[in-house]
Amino acid sequence: MSRKYIIFIISTILFTVADQLTKIWVTENIRYRVDEIEIIPGFLSFVHAQNKGAAFGIMEGQMIVFAVFTLVALGVLGQMLWQLEKDDRFQSLALGLIASGAIGNGIDRALKQSVTDFIRVYTDHAGISSFLRENLGTAEWPSFNIADAAIVMGLLMFLFHFMFLEKDADELEPDPPSKALE
Repeated sequence: MSRKYIIFIISTILFTVADQLTKIWVTENIRYRVDEIEIIPGFLSFVHAQNKGAAFGIMEGQMIVFAVFTLVALGVLGQMLWQLEKDDRFQSLALGLIASGAIGNGIDRALKQSVTDFIRVYTDHAGISSFLRENLGTAEWPSFNIADAAIVMGLLMFLFHFMFLEKDADELEPDPPSKALE
């Protein structure tokens, strides 16, 4: 088995397991919409939220749409993985992160028709929070989970790859002329 598949499989399994274990811990240890565990006071805490929609709560309750989208996304990720060079570690990891996020949130939707979110990022800083409230209406990012973070990290890795690591076809050296043409 080539390195790209090994990296993809290991990263997908590790991040899916991490996502599911943290969600189990949250549901068993933090009361829904009541308790909060401060990690960094005024900035980061763990809460217990359930999201019946997608990012920012959009498309609430559309489980069939989410299931179809997840299956299509996993198919596209598989095709992309198959097309990678056999030793491409960076993009294999990015695909594994995205796949783990899709699977982790897909498991939640299949088992309980909602996704457990628990990472709360906010600010209590007077100047910053008032500016954010005036301009954005809130000083808090919607709660998220490990699966969401894995998807975002995977997408950022792809963006970084295509912006800085991938060479343009114009920059590549041309193939040397073949002997048959001489």
